[in-house]
Amino acid sequence: MEQQEIDVAAGVSKSVALIACTAMSVFYVAILYFPALILRLPPPSSFKSFLIRRFVCAAISSIVSLVACSLILPIRRWDVANLFGVFGFRLDHIWQALVFPLSLTSLMYTGSFVSKLLLAHSTCSEHWNNGGNLSVDCIKGILQQFICCILSMASNVSCWRNYFVAPLTEELVFRACMISLLLCGGFSTYTVIFLCPVFFSLAHLNHLLEFYLQKNCSFLKACTVVGFQLGYTVIFGWYASFLFVRTGHLVAPLVAHIFCNFMGLPAIVSHRSGM
Repeated sequence: MEQQEIDVAAGVSKSVALIACTAMSVFYVAILYFPALILRLPPPSSFKSFLIRRFVCAAISSIVSLVACSLILPIRRWDVANLFGVFGFRLDHIWQALVFPLSLTSLMYTGSFVSKLLLAHSTCSEHWNNGGNLSVDCIKGILQQFICCILSMASNVSCWRNYFVAPLTEELVFRACMISLLLCGGFSTYTVIFLCPVFFSLAHLNHLLEFYLQKNCSFLKACTVVGFQLGYTVIFGWYASFLFVRTGHLVAPLVAHIFCNFMGLPAIVSHRSGM
């Protein structure tokens, strides 16, 4: 982030920054259970209704965190442009903030890309060997399948959660708000990069109760699954925090987050036996 945007550290103490980050992390998770435990609303009638309710809760949490962070940061209240810049809402160098992080993130999936290319090459070779050709109808069929896939994802509420709501709200709270507070609290850049993902990971501890109580998993299995989740969320959090601090753009960790959610964990072992 540019120096003029992080030189506002004089008005926030380290303790205030840590308490605020902890509160935002707890609130991000707690509000998900607010409709059932506090408002006593009936259980959602469908999985779609359940996710929409959580979308609303996550949006409220993000807005509250942004407002609270704006009040804590020692920035003039009417200096909206500077405040947006601190949160990573910027237009300067936007293409670099999009292309470079996405290219860097895709390197983790080189093995997956190569495996898919080999599979596509094998399928095409088999098609040609069987006397097939690349006709117009074949190309139309491929395009139609691609369009159907996009439309199916657009109408799938789980895709909206994985590729839009969750990445956007998490990056707003755990990157835009928390990193700004920690930097203004006087923490060094490297400390912020390694500290901020701790709050991000702690926000996933509620999954332990969900696995143990709702899915009837053994406590050991629940701890193993959640421990693995905490591990890769910490690693991704370090990377996302680095992207935000390095570029000053919220869109940088956001596109990396969406891309990783779409691709899943990188393939370590190929199931192909050979060429």
